[in-house]
Amino acid sequence: MHFPRSLLRPSLKSILAVAMLVVAAPQMARAEALLVVEADSGKVLQADNATMPWYPASLSKLMTAYVTLKAVKDGRVSLDTLLTVSPTASSQSPSKMGFRPGTQVTVDNALKMMLVKSANDMAVVLAEGVGGSIDGFAGMMNQTAQKLGMTQTSYVNPNGLPADGQITSARDMAILARAIIRDLPEYEYFVHIPSIRFGRRITQNFNKLIGRYPGADGFKTGFICASGYNLVASATRDGKRLIAVVLGASSGRMRAIRAAQLLDRAFANNGLAWLRPSLGTVDNLVPIDSTPPNLREEMCGAKHKRPASDEDGEDTIASAGGSGTNGDSGVSFFASGLQAAMPTKPADMLAQPAAASEPVVVYTGPTKTGAALIAAVDADTEKTQPVKRAKGKHGRVAGKKPDTADDAKGGTKSAAKSDSKSDSKPAAKPVRHANAKPDAAAAKPASDKPATAKPAGKPAAAKPAAKPKAADKPKADAKPKADAKPAG
Repeated sequence: MHFPRSLLRPSLKSILAVAMLVVAAPQMARAEALLVVEADSGKVLQADNATMPWYPASLSKLMTAYVTLKAVKDGRVSLDTLLTVSPTASSQSPSKMGFRPGTQVTVDNALKMMLVKSANDMAVVLAEGVGGSIDGFAGMMNQTAQKLGMTQTSYVNPNGLPADGQITSARDMAILARAIIRDLPEYEYFVHIPSIRFGRRITQNFNKLIGRYPGADGFKTGFICASGYNLVASATRDGKRLIAVVLGASSGRMRAIRAAQLLDRAFANNGLAWLRPSLGTVDNLVPIDSTPPNLREEMCGAKHKRPASDEDGEDTIASAGGSGTNGDSGVSFFASGLQAAMPTKPADMLAQPAAASEPVVVYTGPTKTGAALIAAVDADTEKTQPVKRAKGKHGRVAGKKPDTADDAKGGTKSAAKSDSKSDSKPAAKPVRHANAKPDAAAAKPASDKPATAKPAGKPAAAKPAAKPKAADKPKADAKPKADAKPAG
């Protein structure tokens, strides 16, 4: 019996469609890399595409922190060393603190801002301060990577902003996480700070496991369009610490859910490890020779209504009376872990608010303690309040998005004001970096004092209030709005 070709064509199309799906399935599976290892031994508990080359994005900042803290440990710099924000640092794309050139920060505060807020400008400040330049520091990063056995990793910059030569793998990220735990135990607290407070702005750690997942104690998130959503996470239970790496997740929420699932499975199966075939140690995983997958279209294509970002949640503004927290120690819950009241499903767990903790205060200028630190916090709070209350065109622009993490312009304003006092005596502290010359410029923001001295006086105060508008114009050089889109 003969059938018309028109009847055969649909079946042929169906066969071709099925064949295409079969071919596409492995490609879809390769869109994510997963790895779980034991922190102490490096034993691999699960590995999927663990040696596939990948764009690290802001996971690069873990190496920036490692190189910086090794320099601190070796005595080449200290946590109190003052570093100066250069024009190059100030021009970095968000996420960033938004400080203008000449602002000074300590190594300690720059690290906290970089690791919690994932501030790209602070990564450059540290790179220039420790390595003399971005290129010089990148060389230090690459030397350290080779020394640690991160054979699939290369660095071009300290913050992970898009660069063809900025490559790593889940394997190498786990090796770096283990090195931080092993080599820098006295500074490890930097990788699990729940939140920071600058003035009235509170930024929660982008790693959503911190304060939600029982025993979570590290490390860092990352995102550019080409990489998707990345996360290096760790958690400790019953004295055993595990490290999970997720590369290429579809969203910030999904990378946290995926990491929680990996950790749950590994902790649950820990007692049955002897029944599973050994996967060896993380150092012995065989690298895959290929180019990193580019997820730009999937992450940031035309189908997305708004640009994707590593910042899943906006900053919050503290009340005038304080931070809005219960005053408990910022990392106190890590010692005991979160209790059984937390939901068991990762998705439900991550939907809950983070455990209450006091934000770690960060600020510009020299190191402050005791009454001076309290005064600095109060001063920052006082100076950020008028931004929302200001009237007129300038006031509306300044207060348009006071709680947006990418609002570099608002951050620049508060930073400049806080520096007018704290940076007036920086010469007493050693400055060990290549950008010592801008110190003189750091004193210039003091000219803004007349604007803050009489912000709400009689009508006569209107004349001096007009001057800051001209002084504020240089802020446009940072172009935060134009930089907000090129995430990848």
